[in-house]
Amino acid sequence: MIDCAAGVAPVRRRADVVCDGGRVVSVIPGGGALPAAALGAEVLDCAGLVVAPGFIDTHAHTDLALASPSAGALPMKILQGVTTDVVGQDGLSVAPLDQAAAVRDELRWLVGDPADVAWGWRDVAGYLAAIDAARPALSAAYLVPHGALRTLALGRGAEARRPGPDDVARMCSALRAGLAAGALGLSTGLIYEPCLHADSAELTALCREVAAVSGLFAVHLRSESDDLLAATEEVLGIARASGVQLHLSHMKILGQRNVHLCDAWLALLEAARADGVHVTGDQYPYTASSTSLGQLLPRWAQAGGAGEATRRLGDAAERARIRRAIEAPSAEDGPSSWLRTGPEAIMIADVPSGRRPEVVGKNLCEAAGAAGQGGDVLGFVLDLLAAERLAVSMITFSQDEAVVERILKLPWVNLCTDGLLGGRPHPRTWGSFPRVLGRYVRERGVLTLEQAVHKLSAQAADAMGLHERGRVVAGAAADLVVFDAARVLDVATFADPARGPVGIEHVVVAGQVAVRAGAATGVRAGAALRARR
Repeated sequence: MIDCAAGVAPVRRRADVVCDGGRVVSVIPGGGALPAAALGAEVLDCAGLVVAPGFIDTHAHTDLALASPSAGALPMKILQGVTTDVVGQDGLSVAPLDQAAAVRDELRWLVGDPADVAWGWRDVAGYLAAIDAARPALSAAYLVPHGALRTLALGRGAEARRPGPDDVARMCSALRAGLAAGALGLSTGLIYEPCLHADSAELTALCREVAAVSGLFAVHLRSESDDLLAATEEVLGIARASGVQLHLSHMKILGQRNVHLCDAWLALLEAARADGVHVTGDQYPYTASSTSLGQLLPRWAQAGGAGEATRRLGDAAERARIRRAIEAPSAEDGPSSWLRTGPEAIMIADVPSGRRPEVVGKNLCEAAGAAGQGGDVLGFVLDLLAAERLAVSMITFSQDEAVVERILKLPWVNLCTDGLLGGRPHPRTWGSFPRVLGRYVRERGVLTLEQAVHKLSAQAADAMGLHERGRVVAGAAADLVVFDAARVLDVATFADPARGPVGIEHVVVAGQVAVRAGAATGVRAGAALRARR
């Protein structure tokens, strides 16, 4: 067993773990004969294996799958040892809710669209109740999405305008309600509509509400490439002014030309931590990212959401302006993924409508060729975005392995998947956690096994404020993962991503066996987790 007891370095020791009623009731050092109370109970023989706290995915996009009777089995998570997801990420999620149909259409690329989700909630409390009713295979906690607050306060279609004092007050009121219902904190995605229109004053006001209940502020930075340092200074300033815990989502540097920023970026963050700013972060252990294909458009072209962007793409003059902005961007347009990687390094991961299966899994040049538009790849992309109302996801190959490893070594950074579920997703959806244990621990020696387990469990639990998880101690939630340290490995690839790992032998959620001998049992013991203030 790897013990991640609070306040001490994680250590490996022999022990028996006894669970009852969804809790760890005792940890018996040395292993051996079980107490009489355990006789007749189910026993998992873990000889030669590692018993660890259940893994916590601090940046997940299973928001709707968790509320779905059909999709809630979540094999891509449970098979890799994840027992808790944290959803409501990037400022984009499903509660609080203004118009279910509009949100469902806009977020299909991000959180999917299971047909059996009833969409009967309107607020965070109702959404968490929907998770409880669906009884998913793992548990989940929630962050209030900044984008939903903006839509509620400013009105759908008007989210780009600058909020007045009354608007900010409405956002703060809705945020307080979400926090009171059990949300862990607030999330934003400062590259996404409508969050990208917010300034520091707006975000500081919201973060003061979060700091008042010791919550966290999870941020997708305004830039993870050319303007990384300025984007980081922005959110550090918000954390200093509000006193909130700042959690940097999926830490990375995009573009080989920006690798030189790494020293200055990490020094900036370490200096803030030394100065008393509470900074944590997470990452996925890959050199490719994944997001909406609509992010290829300049920022002004995305204003007003998918409907307005689609209208612009259908207007000849606007489309020509969009094309110029992608091929030769100005400061107003924002950085261009098209130029940063080239179309050959961008893969179409999903077209949720199902209308274009022939382009899924192909890079943009290959996809354009399959569509008969090989001579005008950008024209193909703009046509596809218009036809699908921006609901297309992509994978971009644009990071440096040395930077991934430097971030991985930071003791205040934990792991996540940031995995989308549809189409041919990024292999991180199925492989992130065993990849760390197999490739970065056993094969490369970047981390010790104890350090890795700490990152995957206790460090993540502490960052999220999930204090009953992440440790194998009496009274803790009985969420456990049992793996073979000599064999554990991810096998999901970009060509074949929906493959569970090897070496994850057993997974226990709330004291019930969800994975036995590497296979899902069908047991669904998860529930919505609510912050205890």
